[in-house]
Amino acid sequence: MTKSRGINKPRAVWTDEMVAAVIARYPHEKTEKIALDLGLGVGQVFSKATNLGLEKTQVYLASPDACRLRREDSPGIAFRFPKGHVPANKGVKGISYPGMEATQFKKGQLSPRCQAMLKQIGDLRINSYGYLERKITMGLNGGRRWRAEHRLVWEAANGIIPDGHVVVFKPGMRSNILEEITLDKVELISRRELMNRNTLHNYPKEIALCIQLRGAVNRKINRRLKDERATTTK
Repeated sequence: MTKSRGINKPRAVWTDEMVAAVIARYPHEKTEKIALDLGLGVGQVFSKATNLGLEKTQVYLASPDACRLRREDSPGIAFRFPKGHVPANKGVKGISYPGMEATQFKKGQLSPRCQAMLKQIGDLRINSYGYLERKITMGLNGGRRWRAEHRLVWEAANGIIPDGHVVVFKPGMRSNILEEITLDKVELISRRELMNRNTLHNYPKEIALCIQLRGAVNRKINRRLKDERATTTK
């Protein structure tokens, strides 16, 4: 892809004269200048020099061409911290300005990630899509530790979900309240049928817009309920 867009240099074809030039010049000259004279990329010259076991001389490394910050004539010396300099924030444990308190962690408060890690097998949560999930293991990573409750209800009665199928709520029966998630409210459908159910292209524009707005409202409601439950459990 990059070659077709002309980003990378074409593959170098090294002649004996070009190799000899690198051997003679690389230890003493800037690599960029050698590459320019040979019509090659800097990386190509550097790679060839590495393969040949060439290194820059100490005289070159101490010269201005090397652009090393440790050179005595380096312009960066004037801007370095002097030896024994005391940082301005030494001993400061944190800076707090008016208005920051509302978004700061309180003493002893855990982040949402830590809270999820400390939950035990069998604990419940509502995910970002508004589905109720149950923690089923401590051994896997992240979201794989959790399974949607409506899927667990179906699997408890019917076994493992077949490949190419998913368990969903029947139309109008979706809920994230544990007592309301029962076997009669869920069903097994193919992924093709799921796609047909969820597509908006089969509806008039006005209905499609209403579906999108309904989803946005439901997400807001679920997020508010989740925050209220988190507050009451503290």
